[in-house]
Amino acid sequence: MSSIEVLSVASEVFPLLKTGGLADVAGALPTALAPEGVAVRTLMPGYPTVMAALQGVTEVHRFAELVGGPARLLAGTAAGLDMLVLDAPALYDRPGNPYIGPDGHDWPDNAQRFASLARAAAAIGHGVCPGFVPDIVHAHDWQAGLAPAYLAYDVDRYPRAITPGTVMTVHNMAFQGRFPASLMPSLGLPDRAYAVDGVEFYGGIGYLKAGLQLADRITTVSPTYAAEVLGAAAGMGLEGLLRHRADVLYGIVNGIDDVVWNPATDTTLPAPFDATTIARREASRAALRARMGLDEEPDTLLFGVVSRLSWQKGLDILQEALPRLIAAGCQLAVLGTGEPAIEQAFRAAAAAHPGRVGCLFAYDEPLAHLMQAGSDALLVPSRFEPCGLTQLYALRYGALPVVARVGGLADTVIDANAMALARGVATGVQFAPTTRGMLEFAIRRTVDLWRDRSAWQAIQQNAMATDVSWRTPARHYARLYREILAERAAPVASRATRLETSTP
Repeated sequence: MSSIEVLSVASEVFPLLKTGGLADVAGALPTALAPEGVAVRTLMPGYPTVMAALQGVTEVHRFAELVGGPARLLAGTAAGLDMLVLDAPALYDRPGNPYIGPDGHDWPDNAQRFASLARAAAAIGHGVCPGFVPDIVHAHDWQAGLAPAYLAYDVDRYPRAITPGTVMTVHNMAFQGRFPASLMPSLGLPDRAYAVDGVEFYGGIGYLKAGLQLADRITTVSPTYAAEVLGAAAGMGLEGLLRHRADVLYGIVNGIDDVVWNPATDTTLPAPFDATTIARREASRAALRARMGLDEEPDTLLFGVVSRLSWQKGLDILQEALPRLIAAGCQLAVLGTGEPAIEQAFRAAAAAHPGRVGCLFAYDEPLAHLMQAGSDALLVPSRFEPCGLTQLYALRYGALPVVARVGGLADTVIDANAMALARGVATGVQFAPTTRGMLEFAIRRTVDLWRDRSAWQAIQQNAMATDVSWRTPARHYARLYREILAERAAPVASRATRLETSTP
């Protein structure tokens, strides 16, 4: 099996910088692909945390002018990853959130910041990095969406005869990178790029749209989401383009880092455990109740939420259903940050139900581990969910996921319906549609399962036995890369054959 060189382009990578699931995927996939004969280098912006973590630094290229000014391309390692870092202090030397300024609004130069990242990726694809010429450029989300466009339109600027293959992965269609057409001259793209089959999108410039239009393959992070984005609700204005390109659209469900997320070796827990020592979960349950200010009631069903607190995640619906949850004698622990109105409503619920509802509005990675280990069931009532990782962590840690039947939630949780229970394959509870009434019914079903402790423990065992690693997804990505390369090699091979057969 020949090795494939891949350049992964992402605006965030765990553990260097994280705001969401994109970072987890970009951080874990390179290691998972190595056994498949795929060597990955990751290109990301030179944020302060990235620059501080980079080791063995070498300058490999200097850009006199990208979209946002001059920059250096640095090679090194960080967090066990082979890295290429775009060092442009004027663009990236800013603390905190990589997309949002201290005033709570998007950085006003985000268009230039991420166009520069994409243009650097295209330059690497065209061979400017000594010793590294990628076979595939894999762009993640809108921040890297212009990379396929620059690769397509910059071909005349570089001597490399063959451009790399391209993959565009959509982690969330809601974030599209849309900017005014007036920026077009500053992007360094030719006039012909501003067209319906290029970067133009409803009279402006669409970074994600450009990637979806011009990449060799499009992937979403679950098969169900790949089907959903072909409709108006999930496609969010891009469904027509995606239907047109449906023959190159694939859904590959995410995995998780099953070394970092392993309850048997998790040092953040008071008592690590596995499926054979599941009784040791009680220590995490007690620690979580104490941490969240909940009453010490070991026999009470404890629901957990680890999420961005937003409309997308359906947490306003959970707030509407909270009286039913409390009336059923359950407890609720909430960890996350997000929309002020949703945070305030949970704060009010905690005040109204002391000992029954506990909330912490923060990003806290160690506490997230304890939430998974200490919750009995994890609520994920999302209106849409491209994949979701929290339910995968929950499966791994024996917290039964209670999920809306959308996107990756539908693909990764087996509902505890009568047939699944009879066959012994259930791993959680699904409900649809995402409404207060259906969520309340799902909560009631979960309470009924909890009362049948033998059935509950059987579902826990199923959940913890589920393979939520990157092994299977990595094989799918590697196969996709090889398909692209085979397609690109086929015309060259056929031309060579014709020349050989026509030679006297």
